[in-house]
Amino acid sequence: MITVFGSTNLDQIGTVPRLPGAGETVAGGTFSMAAGGKGANQALAARRAGAKVRHVSAVGQDSFAAPALELLEGAGVDLAEVRRTQEATGIAMIFVDAAGENCIAVLPGANGTMTPAHAEAAVTSMASGDVLLVQQEIPQAASRRALELARERGITSVFNTAPFLADTASVAPLASIVVANETEFALLSGRPESELDAAMADWAKAHNQTLIVTLGGDGVKAIRDGQALHVKALPIKPVDTVGAGDTFCGYLAAGLDAGLDLETALRRAAAAGSLACLKPGAQPAIPLASEVDAALKG
Repeated sequence: MITVFGSTNLDQIGTVPRLPGAGETVAGGTFSMAAGGKGANQALAARRAGAKVRHVSAVGQDSFAAPALELLEGAGVDLAEVRRTQEATGIAMIFVDAAGENCIAVLPGANGTMTPAHAEAAVTSMASGDVLLVQQEIPQAASRRALELARERGITSVFNTAPFLADTASVAPLASIVVANETEFALLSGRPESELDAAMADWAKAHNQTLIVTLGGDGVKAIRDGQALHVKALPIKPVDTVGAGDTFCGYLAAGLDAGLDLETALRRAAAAGSLACLKPGAQPAIPLASEVDAALKG
């Protein structure tokens, strides 16, 4: 079983011909709302991949809470530990340009009420063979405590370094598996992207971790026990990259939870992340396991 300890948001998405610069106004096209939040996205991805999933999070008592949880509930994610708070449901404000690239501002709301005590309640109820999935859209003290307890209890933990924070480098070593994109890993390691392979090898050895770096259209690289892997992405023309990284993380966790070897789990996760770029939005774009199977066979 996978426990996702993280955020739940309602995404507000605007399409624009290009992303605005500082102080600039760009006239846009369409507006839509969709369920999101890195924690909720990853929970839905893991569930659509076929895993049994529990989501530990918080939402408000406002009109945004129900649509933020609708797809999770419909997919059969366990929402018993999603608290209703006096704070507003978290919001992500997203601009997507004509090339499918995006910029995002997150207003945490209820996500900001997550505490180390909530982490303790979530992790202490997990079994030794479970997988913990953590991101960085809730207070870092809560994420840190969840990873600490997972390590103490011998539970496999996957830590996604997005969005990158000032203290990410001090939290990342607590996890069993670290997932970062190329830009985040450069910040994490303090080394330029041109030194990616060497920096990955040094980090994984120094911290005795499995390290995974996603490369967008170039796929994903990983290193475990000194063995380097490179898995290609599917050849696609992206429509919207929002949620692709979360889809990757959820599918990766599901693969590991199912007992797949790392290379096979990476291949499925990379394919799922690619497919998620073919539709707009975060959660609506997450593919079903059958779609990933078909893409890998094709």
